[in-house]
Amino acid sequence: MTDNNFKINITSEKGVNIQPNMYGLFFEDINYAADGGIYAEMIENRSFEQIMHNDCDGGTKETYRSPGYAWSAVDGVMHYKTENGLNEINPHYLEFSGRKFKNKAYEGMYVEAGKSYKVSFYAKADTYNGTVSASAVNNGIVAFSGIIAESVTGEWKKYESILTAEVSIRYGDFVISLEDVGTVCFDMISVIPCDAVCGVFRRDLAEMLKEMKPGFLRFPGGCVIEGWDIENRYQWKHTVGPAQERTQNWNRWAVSKRPKYLDYNQTYGLGFYEYFLMCEYLECDPLPVLNVGLSCQYQGKETVPVYAEDSEKDIGVEINGVTYSTEFYQYIQDALDLIEFCNGDESTLWGGLRSSMGHIKPFNLTLLGVGNEQWEADGNQWYERYEEFEKVIHSVYPDIKIISSAGPSPDGDNFDSAWKRIKMNMAENTGFTYAVDEHFYKPGEWFLNNDLRYDGYDRSIKVFAGEYAAKQDGNTLYSAVTEAAFMTGLERNADVVYMASYAPLFCRINYMQWETNMIWFNDMTCYGTPNYYVQSMYMNNSGDYTLKYSITGSNDKNYLSVCYDKNSNDIIVKIANPAERDISVVLDLSSFTETTEFENYAHIEILTGESVGSENSIDNPQNIAPKRSEIILNDNIKIPSLSFAVIRIHILNQYL
Repeated sequence: MTDNNFKINITSEKGVNIQPNMYGLFFEDINYAADGGIYAEMIENRSFEQIMHNDCDGGTKETYRSPGYAWSAVDGVMHYKTENGLNEINPHYLEFSGRKFKNKAYEGMYVEAGKSYKVSFYAKADTYNGTVSASAVNNGIVAFSGIIAESVTGEWKKYESILTAEVSIRYGDFVISLEDVGTVCFDMISVIPCDAVCGVFRRDLAEMLKEMKPGFLRFPGGCVIEGWDIENRYQWKHTVGPAQERTQNWNRWAVSKRPKYLDYNQTYGLGFYEYFLMCEYLECDPLPVLNVGLSCQYQGKETVPVYAEDSEKDIGVEINGVTYSTEFYQYIQDALDLIEFCNGDESTLWGGLRSSMGHIKPFNLTLLGVGNEQWEADGNQWYERYEEFEKVIHSVYPDIKIISSAGPSPDGDNFDSAWKRIKMNMAENTGFTYAVDEHFYKPGEWFLNNDLRYDGYDRSIKVFAGEYAAKQDGNTLYSAVTEAAFMTGLERNADVVYMASYAPLFCRINYMQWETNMIWFNDMTCYGTPNYYVQSMYMNNSGDYTLKYSITGSNDKNYLSVCYDKNSNDIIVKIANPAERDISVVLDLSSFTETTEFENYAHIEILTGESVGSENSIDNPQNIAPKRSEIILNDNIKIPSLSFAVIRIHILNQYL
């Protein structure tokens, strides 16, 4: 055989187990992935609590409130007040005098004919006696319109109605209209499509995730967990409870690519409760990640002292003989409370809150990320922070699987130091970490050169490849195939690599802070990148364990893995071909017993395209997408240049 023709000799000998949740998703609120993205709310600044950021690389001190952002009067006057607001957490509201006002709704509302929309708001008025209506309008074309409140009382009250669109519009305004000139106060103005998944998630984006069949969802980040500074960090307790009582925050990505995104906020309409609902919808394991008292190490670099002795005038909190600073222990308590929120029954404080929100049954949390991509630097005590979290959490919840971090890079002094500390702890405590989170944003060539990365790893400590992408090569066919090649190495080493997820997940077109993303979308539609399809092909073809094999007839480097799926009784072969020439493969099954019968045809799915730079777009979303066919099992199988192929061979008469 020539170098571009080889034989794969597949055996029935078991290799290593593959975790059932090995391939998953990483969600970070970047690129307007949450508000303006998968969170189906169509109104921008619905609560009048908008936080704007000054045009500088600064933290929370550089922010200010802009309650009128995204709103404007059509016929009338807008006043923004805080006296006697809806609640103390979100005090700002609109006092409107006149006939009409509107919301710009990001780039404008896309309303689809025949679809229904749930329109709601809180309102109060002392003297106004008319109706209040809502409509979606563009250049005089009215998509939907209807009365939301027949009358308005003198106390805050929620009004809502379902309106159905008669025609479609794009780039429209959302308009609130008073029947007569008058004065009415408004807050929490909302429009959510009635087809939103779980009443929360934009359907097309949620269904794209559902089709992937992910094993887990890591959330909510990413750098948003840390925040630019400590005050800006993600605090999960601010994201649960009634939507109108959640504490809005500015997004630390607002300072990226200034001045375009200085209005980027987190309303927390999509909060931790909704993330857990998303995991239930996706039928995957939740993996929440929590802050450890460190802000983003690339920016604010703020820290909370770990021990009472490091904090002035702090008597601290003593737990198991260790006296923590009061401030730091609150972070640990937040972790304990999150587990109770997920797993506690109705009689517990936080389990009771979950139940009151409508989810009586526990979420059954088993995984928890402690810290994002932290590293030891400038005396920040990262190692001690994780160690103290682990001690306290496992003293209360010994079965929780905690994810640690090796930092933001796949090599270097910080990486080596992190692994040295982890190995030291694991030698004394095998439950110290469930898996070590490694991140790599590298050129495609790096991924091709590192498919053997985990061959030499210590098998006793597991890895979570938590964030990776061939970032420098864009969302092209080439980047996707190089990632597919790298993932064959993850799968072959599934006894070490327990979990893996591409990053980031979403990007709204015209709202980008990160250049390579799995799914791109606008106001009306979305598309998966070639990278999306690679991930989906792995998730939908993940076996129970690998099978041993050998290759004959080729001196070239080959990227492949072979596994077995008990449920379908299929042998699954994955082959990545990053070369700009075709290869021909023969699958040799002669090592199986003579009584083993195979279906004559194998099923093959191939992702390929015309060139290294081929990509998908809104206008051509299926330019690079898998194509399925049947092939005769004993024939030479052509694997095109620049492609990723998955072949399923069905065993007819027995199970391995």
